[in-house]
Order: sequence, then structure tokens, then C-alpha cells
Amino acid sequence: MALSGLAIYKHLPKENCKECGLPTCLAFAMKVASGQAGLEECPRLGDDARSALEEASAPPQRLVTIGDGDPAVAIGQETVMFRHDEKFHNPCGIAVRVDDSGNDSEVDQRLSSIKDLSFERMGRTMAVDMVAVENSSGDTARFTETARKAAALDKSVILISSDPAALKAAGEAIADARPLLHYSGGADSLDAAIEAAAALKLPLGLQSPSLEEIADMAEKAREGGLQEMVISPGPGKPAEVLEFLTKARRAALKQKFRPLGYPSMAFAPGEDDAAIVAACWYVLKYAGIVVIDTVEPAAVVAILTSRFNVYTDPQKPVQVEAKIYEINEPGAESPLLITTNFALSYYSVESEVEASRVPSRILAVDTEGTSVLTAWAADKFNPETINEALVKSGAGEKVSHNKCVIPGMVAVISGSLEEESGWDVEVGPKEAVGIVSYLTSRWKK
Repeated sequence: MALSGLAIYKHLPKENCKECGLPTCLAFAMKVASGQAGLEECPRLGDDARSALEEASAPPQRLVTIGDGDPAVAIGQETVMFRHDEKFHNPCGIAVRVDDSGNDSEVDQRLSSIKDLSFERMGRTMAVDMVAVENSSGDTARFTETARKAAALDKSVILISSDPAALKAAGEAIADARPLLHYSGGADSLDAAIEAAAALKLPLGLQSPSLEEIADMAEKAREGGLQEMVISPGPGKPAEVLEFLTKARRAALKQKFRPLGYPSMAFAPGEDDAAIVAACWYVLKYAGIVVIDTVEPAAVVAILTSRFNVYTDPQKPVQVEAKIYEINEPGAESPLLITTNFALSYYSVESEVEASRVPSRILAVDTEGTSVLTAWAADKFNPETINEALVKSGAGEKVSHNKCVIPGMVAVISGSLEEESGWDVEVGPKEAVGIVSYLTSRWKK
């Protein structure tokens, strides 16, 4: 049975040394109890206390880090089955498969395409963060050379092979990049794959459509000295893969079944719509890594957007900094539009202002990341808060016309805002889509 934070705290040094990265030992104990920290992060924990706590306090799902430095991808250590119960913590890695059987030109072109798969959404960069090199050629030298090229992309690397010797050779070649060695073979050569991963101190991927077999393989790998593992059913029908992912997660989180307490990897082979939909399913439920074949930007952005959405904290809306943003190089006579600092609201307004090509300013009011109507209903977007934002941002010093534009959805506050602020208040369109027409046809200095 898992221990409570207070039960764990009783065994800690209680020195509040902060060497674990948290301000107090109690905060660390609560993190351990929730599965978001491991005992190894406390450098002052005595051997007796560690032994007493280790089994009971171990996170139900192991944290696995693939890569080194900035391109590293940390997966696993999830604590809930459903995002609304708390949140999902470590975004899954999105890997594009590279077949080493292609010629140099084909491999180079594919790697170049992967490098360019980066997009902006709500002010954040979404990008493919992993490359999965598959040893389809059966040639160890070819596999190793392709692995070196993949590592040069400055992304985390997955090496996939049924041959432990090939995995070891390629792993040695890029050991500094700390790749995941994914063994796709059967039980016959498992010992050699475990030995290779242990010798190189690299995480090991295990593959079987059977949860029972995967559990046995994971136990054998653990007995062989491995701690970081990734489990996978391999390529298969989406319904069967989803069943594997769900049952493995449930066994780890609900039943505390340690042999399945590792993040999972799912494959979505193909480049058709069905493969893209399957990849989105796997992102949402519950893959730690999703390996895809497509490099088509329109398809990849759908997968990355699914990840972006499900790994945001449902209790903390995505926000932008509350301040004035200048679009299209505005002057003193340019319009000043007001909205909230909810990222979706702000970027909807910004994109329409950019499309209008009218030099403008946008004042994002701090509403704790809530939308216009929600903030107005919660009394966070009112004449007082807007006036405070106008004063704090120095808006009056940036424009010469003393006029601001509020969203049409809150036209009711226009009179009160004029009285509160002394500004002339214009009521703009209700929806962001009307901003282009408003700025180009209705705005008057």
C-alpha cells in the first residue's frame, strides 16, 4: 500500500536542505507520495530509511529519460488515468520513423523533413522531438551510420532492431546522445539485449503484444540491473494497441503492478488518414512515445496539437503576459484593442489584427487566463481591472487619441469604463473574426 506524505516525511532527514530542488522535506514527501518524485532525489536519506520506504513509495510508473541535455525527452511517472482527475505530467514524445534501408539521399531527405516539423500554436513551439531509426536493412554498419545522422539532428533518438548486436553497435556509436534501445525481437535473444543496455547504461524498449509476456520480460530486465524501460505492443490494430496501453496503465496506477510500471510506446505505421487518427488516439490514451511514418506537415500538426491540448493543466488556462503588444509597427494614432490574457483569446485577436495589416496595439488584461465572457462573469474583466491595466501599461503615453476598443461581448461596461478611466470607449466586434472588417472600415482616429 502506498504511503501518505506524512508517513514518508517521518523517515526523511527533516533538514530542509533544498538539495532535492524543493523548499522543505515535507514538500518533497508530498511529491514522493503523489508519485512525482523518487527517493533517489534526496541525497541525505539514510540507508535504513531508504530501505523502509523504497517499495512503498516508488512511483507507480517509472520516469524514463531519453536523450541528453536540451533534446532529452522525459516520459512516464504519470499518476492518473484521466486528465480531469489532476493532469498529465510528462508530454509524450513524437518520433518519426527512419528506415535505414533507404539510400543516403533518401535518408538525408527524410531527416531534413523531420528537422523542419516545427509549428507555433498559442505562442508556443510544437515540434517533433524524436527520431526512430529502424534496422530494416539488417546491416549493422548501415544502421550505425543512420543512427549517427539522426543524433546530429539534436533530437532524442530511438534505435529499433531485433538484433541485440546491432543495437549495441549503434548504441555505442551515439552513447553520448543517450538513445532508447528498442529490442523488437523475441524472448530468445532478450538476455543479449538486456546485457547491451546494461553495459551502455541506456534505457531499453521491450516489445510484445502480450501484457503477460511484457511483464515477464520487464522483470527479467530489472533482475539484469535495468531500471529505465519502455514497453510496447509493437505495430498492430488500433483497438488492440489501445487495449494494451490502457490495461498497462491501469495495472500500474490502480493495481500498483510493478512489472508494468513503465511508460509505453505505440506505433502508427502508414501515412493515410487512419494512421494519423490512430496516432492522435495513442497520444491521448496513453502512449509515452508515438512513432509515426508521415512527415506531411498538415498531418503532423494534428498529432502535435493533440499532445499540446491533452498535456495542458486543466486547472491552469494557458496565458500570455498581461501587457501591451504592438502589431504591424503601430504609431501614436494606431488603435488600441483590449482583450484578456487567455492565450486563445489573445492569439485569436492577434491573428486577425495581423491579417488586417492595420498597425495596432493589443492590451491583454490579467484575468488569470480566462476568456472575455468568463472573466466578465467572474468580475475579473470590469472597468476597474481594465483601467488598472491601462494605467499600469502606460497606454496613455503610447497613443494620442485617448480611445480604446473593447470586445462587443462586454458592450455593457462601455459607459462605466469611460467614467472610470476617462478614455473614450468604442465597442468592437463580438467575435475576433470581425476585427479585420472593423479596423479597415469602421475604425476612426
